[in-house]
Amino acid sequence: MRTVFLICIMLLMACKGNEPQTEVNQWKAQAENITIIRDDFGVPHIYGKTDADAVFGLLYAQCEDDFNRVEQNYIWATGRLAEVEGEDALYSDLRAKLFMTEQEAKANYDKSPEWLKKLCNAFADGINYYLHTHPEVKPKLLTRFEPWMPMYFSEGSIGGDIERISTRKIERFYESGMELPEMELLELKKEKGMVEPQGSNGIAISGDLTQSGNAMLLINPHTSFYFRGEVHMVSEEGLNAYGAVTWGQFFVYQGFNAKTGWMHTSTYTDVMDEFKETMVKNDGKLFYQYGEELRPVDSTMVTLKYKDGNGLKEKTFPMFRTHHGPITHTVDGQWTASAMMWEPVKALEQSYIRTKQEGYEGFRKMMDIRTNSSNNTVYADAGGNIAYFHGNFIPKRDTDFDYTVPVEGHNPKTDWQGLHTVDENILIKNPPNGWIQNCNSTPYTAALEYSPKRGDYPKYMSRDQENFRGVHAIQLLKDGSGYTLDSLIHLAHDPYLPAFKALIPGLVNAYHSNDDKDPKMKEAIEILHNWDYKTSKESIAMTLAHFYGTRYYRTGAYPKGMSPMERVIFWGSEKGEQLKVFEGVLAQLNEDFGTWRIPWGEVNRYQRLNGDIRQAFDDAKPSIPIGFASGRWGALAAYGARYTAEGAKKLYGTRGNSFVAVVEFGDTVKAKTILAGGQSGDPNSPHFDDQIQMYADVQWKDVAYYKEDVLKRAKETYTPGKRE
Repeated sequence: MRTVFLICIMLLMACKGNEPQTEVNQWKAQAENITIIRDDFGVPHIYGKTDADAVFGLLYAQCEDDFNRVEQNYIWATGRLAEVEGEDALYSDLRAKLFMTEQEAKANYDKSPEWLKKLCNAFADGINYYLHTHPEVKPKLLTRFEPWMPMYFSEGSIGGDIERISTRKIERFYESGMELPEMELLELKKEKGMVEPQGSNGIAISGDLTQSGNAMLLINPHTSFYFRGEVHMVSEEGLNAYGAVTWGQFFVYQGFNAKTGWMHTSTYTDVMDEFKETMVKNDGKLFYQYGEELRPVDSTMVTLKYKDGNGLKEKTFPMFRTHHGPITHTVDGQWTASAMMWEPVKALEQSYIRTKQEGYEGFRKMMDIRTNSSNNTVYADAGGNIAYFHGNFIPKRDTDFDYTVPVEGHNPKTDWQGLHTVDENILIKNPPNGWIQNCNSTPYTAALEYSPKRGDYPKYMSRDQENFRGVHAIQLLKDGSGYTLDSLIHLAHDPYLPAFKALIPGLVNAYHSNDDKDPKMKEAIEILHNWDYKTSKESIAMTLAHFYGTRYYRTGAYPKGMSPMERVIFWGSEKGEQLKVFEGVLAQLNEDFGTWRIPWGEVNRYQRLNGDIRQAFDDAKPSIPIGFASGRWGALAAYGARYTAEGAKKLYGTRGNSFVAVVEFGDTVKAKTILAGGQSGDPNSPHFDDQIQMYADVQWKDVAYYKEDVLKRAKETYTPGKRE
C-alpha cells in the first residue's frame, strides 16, 4: 500500500511539473530564443531558432517602431474601424464582415496547417508581449491580438482587392430597406481634382547586361509613405528574408533572400467580377435563381459598434450571400454579388512560403498556390534567371460574356470555371533582350519584342494599356548594358518626364500660333520651350509643367474611355484649351507664392512633423526640397503629393517611392535600400527621418545581410522585453 501511495504522489508531482506555464512566462521563454540587432539605421535584424521565433521577434520589433500603424491595420482589416472613427466608418466594417465574420476567421485559423498556426500564434504572442512590456502604450482599441486576425490581412499589397468594393454602394444597398424588386442606384459623383496614381515599378536584368554577370532586381513599390518598414528575418529553419513588411504582417512582402528576389506591381488582370442575381421571395424566405433551380440566399445578421461621442452605439445589419459572393450593391435594380479571391489560409501560406524559395523551380511551384490576386511579380535569382508573372489568381471565364460589366448570375455559363494554371497565365522567363520591366503597364511590352502577344490570351487577362512610366522604362532599358547597383539606382531616378514631351509642345505651339499673344505669358512660354523635360529642384519649367498638367486633369475635357496616358496626348494636341488653362496656372502660382518664377524644389517638399497616420502639413514649419516628380508624368522615382493639404500652398509628398531596393544575386547577395523618412514612427527616435536627406540626394544605404556585416553595424542587441 505504501508503495502504491508513493507512486501516486510521484505521478501527481510529475503532472504538476508538466502544468502549462503562465502566458507571460511562455512569452518570456520564447523571447529567450530571439535576438534583435538594430543597425545604424535602426533596421531590425531578427534572429530566432525557429520561424515562429522570428515571427514573434518581427512583430515585437514592428510594434517598437510603429505600434500605431500595426494596430490601425487590424482595426481596419477586422472590421472595427467605426469603434474608433465613428458612424461614417460602419460600411468599411460591414464590408469586412460581408467577406468574413470573426467566426469564419477563427474557423480558417482552425483548419490551417500546424506550421501556419504556429506562425499565427507567434504573431499574436509577439504583439501581446510588446503590450505587456510597454504598459505606457495605450492602444486605441485592440488591447489583445489573436492568432486568427491575420486571416483578415493575408497579403501585403496596399489596399488589396477588398478596397475596390465601394463602401458607398454598400451603404446605399444596406440602408435602402432591400425592397424587391426595385433598388435605386446611387449616383456616384465624380471627384474633382487629380488623384495621384498608385502603382509600382519592377525591373529585372539578366547577367548578360551587368558588369558582374549576375542578375539584378529593382524593387520599387509606390505606396503611401510609411506604409511598410524595413526588416530582416532569420531562423535556423532556413528563413533569411530581407525587405519591406506591411505593418502587422509576419512575412516580407517585397524583398529578397540569398537566392531569390520578388517585386510586386499592381495588376490589370481581371480578378473581380459582379453577378446580378435574380431574387425571389417564397413563403417569406429569400431565394435566387440559378439555372432551373432556386437556391436559398445565405442570410445572417451582424451587429457592429460605432463611436458616438464618448460612448459606443450598435447597429445591426442583415448580410446576404450567394455562391458568387456577398451582395454588395444593385445594378439595374438587381441585387449584385461581388466575387473575388477569398482564401485567407492559402493566401497566407503563399505569402510566407514565397520568402523561403532558393531558386526558380521552387518559386514557380509556390506560384501554383494561385492566391496572389492583386499583383504581378517581377523576379530574379542567383541562378541567373529573370521572370515576370502577370497576375496569379485568374478565374477562367466564358469569353462569350463581357466581364467588364456585371453579368447575369442566374446563367450558370457566367460562373467562374476554376482557375487558369500558371502556365496558362502570361509568363516571361529569360527573354533574349536581357531585361523585363513592369510599371503597372501592359505586359505586352514588358520585354519589348520578346513580350507576350496580345492575341494569345483572353481579353480579361490584361488591358493592353501603356503608361508613361512604362514608356520611360523601355527608353532607358532598350540600349542599356554594364549595369551595377549604382547605375541601376541612377536609372531608377532618371529625371526625364515623357508626359511633358507629349503635353508641353502643344501649349508652346498654341501660344506662338495665336495672333493675340498675351505678353504676360511670353517669358513662361519661353522657359517651357527651352526645357529638356527633366525634373530637378532648380527647375522653374518643372513647376509650370506640373501645375499645367494638374490643372488639365481637373478641368480638361476628353473623350470618354481614354486612359490617363491617352488624355495627356489628347490635351497636348491643339484643342483650343491650352492658353486658357495656362493662364489659370500663372494666376494660381502668383496668388499662392507671389510669383510664377518658383523653382520646383521650393514648392515640392518633404515634411514629417509627427507620427500620425495622416500627416498634417504646414508651410511655416521645416521641410526639405525634393526634385522628384509624380509618376503620372512618367517619373520612375515617383513622388506624389496630397493636393488638398489644409492650410498649405506647397506640395508635400505622401506616396510614391517609400521603400526601394536594388539587389544583385551571385555567390553572395548584395543590396542597397532607402526609405522615405526613416524606420521609426516615433518623432523622438533618431530613425524618424534619418534617411530623408539621403532619399532626396539619391544616396542609398548598403544592406547588412550577412551576420558578420550586421554585427559590424550593430548599435543595439537585445531580446524582446530586455531593450535598455
